[in-house]
Amino acid sequence: MPGDIAFLLRHGVPHAMLVAAASAARGSAVPACDVLLARGLIGEERFYRALAEEVRAPFLARPRLGPHARMPEGLLAGRAPLAPGPPGGPTIVSAPRGGAVGALVARGRAPDGLAIATPRALREAMLALHGAAVARRAAHGLADRTPHFSYRDGPSLGQRRTLALAALAVLAGAAVLDGVVVALGALACLLFIVLATIRFATCLESVATTPPRPSARIPDADLPVYTILVPLYDEARVVARLTEALRALDYPPEKLDIKLLVEADDGATAAAIDALSLPGTFEAFVVPAGEPRTKPRALNAALPLARGAFTVVFDAEDRPEPDQLRLAVAAFDREGPDLACLQARLSIHNARQNWLAASFAVEYAALFDVINPGLIRLGLPIPLGGTSNHFRTAPLRAIGGWDAWNVTEDADIGLRLAALGLRTGDLPSTTWEEAPTRHRQWLNQRSRWMKGFMQTLLTHTREPRRSIAVLGARRVAIVWLVVGGTVLSALLYPLTLFVVVSLAAGGVGAALAPGPDPAWVEAALAPLPLPIAILATTTCAWGLATTFAVAGLALRRRRRRDLLALVPTMPLYFFLVSVAAWRGLQDLVRRPYHWHKTSHGLPPPATVGERIATRWRQVVGRRAGRQGEGEGAPD
Repeated sequence: MPGDIAFLLRHGVPHAMLVAAASAARGSAVPACDVLLARGLIGEERFYRALAEEVRAPFLARPRLGPHARMPEGLLAGRAPLAPGPPGGPTIVSAPRGGAVGALVARGRAPDGLAIATPRALREAMLALHGAAVARRAAHGLADRTPHFSYRDGPSLGQRRTLALAALAVLAGAAVLDGVVVALGALACLLFIVLATIRFATCLESVATTPPRPSARIPDADLPVYTILVPLYDEARVVARLTEALRALDYPPEKLDIKLLVEADDGATAAAIDALSLPGTFEAFVVPAGEPRTKPRALNAALPLARGAFTVVFDAEDRPEPDQLRLAVAAFDREGPDLACLQARLSIHNARQNWLAASFAVEYAALFDVINPGLIRLGLPIPLGGTSNHFRTAPLRAIGGWDAWNVTEDADIGLRLAALGLRTGDLPSTTWEEAPTRHRQWLNQRSRWMKGFMQTLLTHTREPRRSIAVLGARRVAIVWLVVGGTVLSALLYPLTLFVVVSLAAGGVGAALAPGPDPAWVEAALAPLPLPIAILATTTCAWGLATTFAVAGLALRRRRRRDLLALVPTMPLYFFLVSVAAWRGLQDLVRRPYHWHKTSHGLPPPATVGERIATRWRQVVGRRAGRQGEGEGAPD
């Protein structure tokens, strides 16, 4: 039996449990103590107390570290200097893992001055000492090192001047010259046609609907350690479901490094995690307080402590397919080292709850089953989705992690990887997500996304020469079209819709008139010249046609033909997207770094019938109460 666990026999641990752990350790090629802790066969505190007793070292439940303790080096090494204490007391605290446990036990006695603590106690002590430094590095590390890749300082002076001059030119031209606004509208229509054509081009690409399966299952012994980062805030409702989905992953638990990232003031979520008594493969990492309060800042705080060769980000409501990590490892192995990221497919599991969730599901199917895989096949960079992004950890650290000041950090990092010469690939493995079912919840999320797209566009147009030198003019133009066109088309959608509806109404009126009436035609086209009216109508028709084509193909690939009936209602959904875009633009000016939180695990909103029934019960209850009071009143 391995020495790193054999000593536990003297501390009351059943022999059969140790034999099972030793067998699993041989299969995974890891130390047996890692198996015991990762699988929850023994509690962390019980193990380290037994270890301290075995090597005759003091056990410290709450170590107090000295000023020379280094972060993150001390946590990764599992050792740190203690604050000065009584003469002859311990000077170093250790929370050994893996082979370090066996080496310590083999000595028979701990070195003088060494104390033992649990990894959790060491982590909490280190964060108490270095919390402010961790918070600052998480927020400002990228912006200090490469400010042109961060939105922290907002638009550059040149961008501000360009935007101001462009706005003045449009206003002055509109006031002095007839047709300036019409010409700009025509230019916007041409841009929208190009954007719609790019989206349609993705339909023509042959992409996989299922992941290529390796010829043989990768043995557990050959799998690398995989880090999972899960940012959480106000997610006490879904923590149990989340951890259940992560425990269902087909991956050796002793090779998982799962970090649940909890904000310092989110006691409810922290309490919900503690109540689950999770095995050692899970780690609750408390993100030190700081600004901005964003998801990428939390990810940056934990990234230096990632122990895996690969790192994936999941959201609180995610349910990844069990074999997703194995498939990602196989895909990274097949490709070259320039493949830095894999984007898994995202799909909606609650699409049947109401129209809003169903429309969201159609939109996600179009993006993750057609557009993004198609862009990748065309050799173009993509703005990533906010979850199920699988990274090689080394290049992720090398590029500085995420931009803490961009509220759509996923879109930004996808373009930044490309700007640094790294590739993103498609992983046809599904992660099931929860769509917002309430209008306010959906609007908050979409406004944040649109604001982040604007931030991303401003960040990546600061130094266009740099981008063109790396990506080439064609790819840069397409990226700017995809990101900027998404925002611009959303902002101008109501105007386009108004023009087309006006034209359609005029045409119907002319057709229904008792005789030819040029006034109807004139009213339908005014104040647009005929070529512009035709261009606007063509833009809308081509945009809708490509939208329907992409959505139809996506639902066929996703095998969600039950949602096809909703596709004709997507123009109404796009109007809501436009409302969110205008709200996002307002937020960009007023509070650029505010994070609109998306709540998960909420019950679906009541239907109209349920609301009427509830209201009726309230009215009846009040009437019965008043009658009861009248009957009980004294004469």
